[in-house]
Amino acid sequence: MWQGDYRFLLKNLILKDFRIRYRNMSLGVFWSLLNPLVMLGVFIFVFTQVMKTNTPHFAVFLLCGLVPFNFFSGAWAAGTGSMVDNASLVKRVALPRELIPITSVLSTCVHLVIQVGLLLVVVLLSGISVNVYWAWLPVIWGLEIVFVCGMALFFSAVNVYVRDTRYVVDSANTVLFWLVPIFYSFAIIPQRFRDIYRWNPIAALVLSMRDILLEGKPPENTTLIKLTLGSLACFAVGLLVFRKLKERFYDYL
Repeated sequence: MWQGDYRFLLKNLILKDFRIRYRNMSLGVFWSLLNPLVMLGVFIFVFTQVMKTNTPHFAVFLLCGLVPFNFFSGAWAAGTGSMVDNASLVKRVALPRELIPITSVLSTCVHLVIQVGLLLVVVLLSGISVNVYWAWLPVIWGLEIVFVCGMALFFSAVNVYVRDTRYVVDSANTVLFWLVPIFYSFAIIPQRFRDIYRWNPIAALVLSMRDILLEGKPPENTTLIKLTLGSLACFAVGLLVFRKLKERFYDYL
């Protein structure tokens, strides 16, 4: 019974978070479609008209980087502030505190579904054929969601005690935008940095998506292993830290 109660609670928390996020917005959820389209248009203009890139299927190449990064940055930021933003709920309702940051990540998956849909439409319009390796997409995205949930657990707990944490996250997202191969190829990265890049689950996801959608092959074993280990390790550490720190949440909220 308690499992059913938690599922019901998780569903309603996701819906609550979703409604609050888009309250009083004229375009609502379509902002999640507009943002990648604007970024895509800017990058295509810069790299095809100004810098003259020769990358084939450049729109697909870009979206394979933009979609994962947009999801990660949005979900990480939302997860970091989730405990403080829901302080009244945490104080009034007896519920597993871990559900709060996880809910904020899962509610951001609505954006993800829309943006992945946009990516697949662009893939088909580019003349790229569907192949059997597309079955890897739910696997690698599932690992990415696990990774972001771990980040949200860790940083939401720290943010209760140190309120500047969310600004650190915003700055880190700006830095990560340049450290993830979004608009440049992994091939230009010096050999000594490539293994480090693969340990970054966001970069690993981008590389795996390009392998599947552009190269028509499964993700490289090295990249997939590092994505799996990095995601599971991050979730385990995040959960451990959250449970350690949650004992005094009430005092600080």
